[in-house]
Amino acid sequence: MTEEEEKTILENKVKNALLQIRPYLQQDGGDVEYVDMTNERVVIVRLKGHCGSCPHAMATLKEGIEKAIRRAIPEVKSVERV
Repeated sequence: MTEEEEKTILENKVKNALLQIRPYLQQDGGDVEYVDMTNERVVIVRLKGHCGSCPHAMATLKEGIEKAIRRAIPEVKSVERV
């Protein structure tokens, strides 16, 4: 399997994990959007709605989104926002 194929598989897993997380964010008027994944397996997301301007956005990102993604996909190193 090529590196590009492996990245595509991981990206699909990340997108599926985000689909599982989104309803919880949407309950509070927020949302998350997949942007990219680096070659170092750092996932880049965009926090939207209330999550984009919430003072607790960093905690949501690291303690919620990142933990859930890394639990489902251990190959992911971290999750960062744009």
